[in-house]
Amino acid sequence: MDSLYYRIKITGWISSFRYPIFVYGYQPTLPVPPYSTIYGLLSAACGRTISPEDSDVKFVFKSSGKGVDLETVYEWSFNKISKTNVIKREFLMNPELYLYIENEDLAFCFRKPAYPLLLGRSTELAFVEEIRRVKLVKKNSFTVGGVLLPFPPMRSLNGMVQALPTHFTQTLPREPRGTRAWLIVKDFQEYQGIGWVDEEKGWGVIIEEEE
Repeated sequence: MDSLYYRIKITGWISSFRYPIFVYGYQPTLPVPPYSTIYGLLSAACGRTISPEDSDVKFVFKSSGKGVDLETVYEWSFNKISKTNVIKREFLMNPELYLYIENEDLAFCFRKPAYPLLLGRSTELAFVEEIRRVKLVKKNSFTVGGVLLPFPPMRSLNGMVQALPTHFTQTLPREPRGTRAWLIVKDFQEYQGIGWVDEEKGWGVIIEEEE
């Protein structure tokens, strides 16, 4: 049996996704967005807070390369700039994010987003290139990459482990929620197991739990 989803393609010029543990100094970027970024996009598009309790969403992320930029940081003390510093910050070039959503109302929010869409910081604007209704086909062998999977995975996959939240509260200060260990699978690789595949793109979207 096939499963119907809305596939939303979001692109931009550059993107960056901060490691939570890096506060000062060199700022590397995660190779794929955390779920807090994904739910931030949903919230911006719909004009209201969307959390994992409201809707499940899957994604596949790609980029064409990585670069390093110089950024001036201004430090404030007693309502004035106390000093400046220049740091190096990584960024990803030509990002492509494919969201997979079952909920039609949420998917159609991307036709006319309520707020600007971002793939990282406030300067990293993104735009919706395509919204399509697609079929996901169940298979027991497929390629998977550009995703976050709960750690530990059901089968061996190459990647890196990082603790990341799924979303943030709207309180001040904002607080992370749903933090857990995730396996970041950047490079596409073969997976032997049951899952749902976007045959048009040739990649797996959902990996099913085994009974």
